[in-house]
Amino acid sequence: MVTISACMIVKNEAAILRRCLDSLKDLYDELVIVDTGSTDDTKAIASEYTDKIYEFEWIDDFSAARNFATSKATCDYVYVPDADEVLDEENRRKFKLLKGILDPQVDIVQMKYVNQLNNGSVYNFDEELRPKLFRRVRTFTFIDPIHETLRLDPVVYDSDIDIIHMQGEVHADRDLRVFEKMLKEGIPVSERLLRLYTRELLSYGTKDNFLAAVPFYKTVSETKGASADLLKLCYIILTKAAVLSDDPVTIMKYAIKDVIMSGTSELCTILGDYFEKRGDLDEAAVWYINAHFETEPEVYLCYKNEMPLEGLIRLCEAKGDKKAADGYRERLKLILESDN
Repeated sequence: MVTISACMIVKNEAAILRRCLDSLKDLYDELVIVDTGSTDDTKAIASEYTDKIYEFEWIDDFSAARNFATSKATCDYVYVPDADEVLDEENRRKFKLLKGILDPQVDIVQMKYVNQLNNGSVYNFDEELRPKLFRRVRTFTFIDPIHETLRLDPVVYDSDIDIIHMQGEVHADRDLRVFEKMLKEGIPVSERLLRLYTRELLSYGTKDNFLAAVPFYKTVSETKGASADLLKLCYIILTKAAVLSDDPVTIMKYAIKDVIMSGTSELCTILGDYFEKRGDLDEAAVWYINAHFETEPEVYLCYKNEMPLEGLIRLCEAKGDKKAADGYRERLKLILESDN
C-alpha cells in the first residue's frame, strides 16, 4: 500500500477547516499544513490534527506556497486538498480503495472536482478532472525494446473519486489583485492563465479592473503571430473596457475585429447590454440573438445562455410581447435544467 502526505495551504479557514479534515480522516499518513497569514483560529484548529504546521509569508503566489508545502512531505504520494473541499462517505470509500490498489508506477491521479456552479466560481462546468494526487519523487525509466528512450510523459490515472467543492466565499478581489500584480511586475502570463484572467474579469471585474487590464490585452492583441483564440480574448476584454469608458470608437474598433473572426457570445452579449442600456432595444435584440443562437462562447458559457436569454426576456417584456418573453423564459428553464 502506498503512503500519502496531505499537504494544504490555508489562511483564515477556521469556519471550514474541521469539515475538510474530518472528511480526510484515516486517508493520509502525514498531514502538512502551511499557514500563509491567518488571523483567526486556523492554526489552533490545525494543531488538533497535526504537529506539522508551518508558516509561509504570502507573496501573492499560490505555486510558491504549494511548493513549500509539498517540500515538507515525506510519503510516497502527495495529496493537495483545499479547505473548502469535502469527501463524502462514498468517495472516502473510493479513496481508501484507491490507496490500497494504486500501482506505484502511476505518477498522477486525477479526481473529479464537482459542485462548482453552486458557489460563485468562474468555471463553466460542474464537473471536471483535476490532478490531485501525485508521486512525490518521480523516477525515470527507459521504454521500448529497441531504439529505447526515456519515458517523459507521466502515467496519469483518471479516478472516479468526486471531490465536493464547497466554496464559502468569492475570492475574485484576491485573484484579480494577483493578476494585476503579475502584469505590473512583467511576470509572463500563459494562455491558460490568460483565459482564467478573462473569466475573472467578465465575472467580477470592476471598471478599474478592466482599465488596469487594457495595456496588457492591447499588447497581446498586437503581438505578431498571436493565435486566433488569444485575439478573441483580447477583443472581448478591450471591447468591454471601452463600453465601461463609453468610448464608441474603440468599441467599434475591437467589436468589428471580433465579428470578422466569426464572433463570440461574450462580445455579442456585451454589445447587447450596451445598446439595451442606451434604450436601443431593437439593436440590443440583434446582439442578444447572435450571442445565443449564432455564436459560441470563448471562455464563459453563461454569455451564450443565461445572459442573452435574460436580456431577450427583458426586451420582450419592455415591448409588451409576453408570448415571446415566455418562450425565451421556457428555453432558459430547459437549458438550466439540462445543466443540472
